[in-house]
Amino acid sequence: MKFTDQMQREITLEHSPQRIVSIVPSQTELLADLGLEKEVIGITKFCIHPENWFRTKERVGGTKTLSIEKIKSLKPDLILGNKEENDKSQVETLMATEKVWMSDIKTLGDACEMVRRIGELTKKKGKAEEFALEIEKRFSTFRKEISNFPKRRVAYFIWKSPYMVAGSETFIDHLLNICGLENIFAEMGRYPEVTMEELAKQNPEVVFLSSEPYPFREKHIKELQAALPGAKIRLVDGELFSWYGTKLLKSPGYFYELLSSLA
Repeated sequence: MKFTDQMQREITLEHSPQRIVSIVPSQTELLADLGLEKEVIGITKFCIHPENWFRTKERVGGTKTLSIEKIKSLKPDLILGNKEENDKSQVETLMATEKVWMSDIKTLGDACEMVRRIGELTKKKGKAEEFALEIEKRFSTFRKEISNFPKRRVAYFIWKSPYMVAGSETFIDHLLNICGLENIFAEMGRYPEVTMEELAKQNPEVVFLSSEPYPFREKHIKELQAALPGAKIRLVDGELFSWYGTKLLKSPGYFYELLSSLA
């Protein structure tokens, strides 16, 4: 059968994949929730959910530092990657000899489409459809619940030394918009570096410090609060803002509690 990925590439699978390597953490979690324990034979060192897979599955390096030889030695009949999270040159090397299906996620719609398409790829179409519909339902309810919440100006930090924030055309920016928040750095590219001077000049009402990829802690709140005495600064769960598989089932409830805490 022929399948088209989210980069509009076509791959042909002779049969339902029995040896899958996932090189994207959020998609690994989706595969687990779809019940593909036996089929998934390789994951990255950042695929921490589910924990038993993290402890027992063969690891093939990091999302951007894959061990190409190890992946090939596993003889996969399907590799699942992502345009942003994986290194382009490494993915192209794999594409030369392997069946690679790529996701490309910028919106909630893209994420739900990915869930459905991976369901088709893995013969788990019914379960995947259930997940996608439930994600859509929960976000629809969430939008209604926050319709009267005030619109606040926000900065979402993903890195330190240098400070980096989520900007435009990112999944994080899209979810911030769904939350009714205005990303103050949306005009500066996808993941721009910012200085304390720029931050103070923009003067956000809210600052989110993500748990990943940089693990922000309480001590970092104090550093930023000195520069932004009037801002509300919160540590946030980065997985719930950036993982685009079944983790999204938990995001609306988390976002509601987070926004309520800003009142």
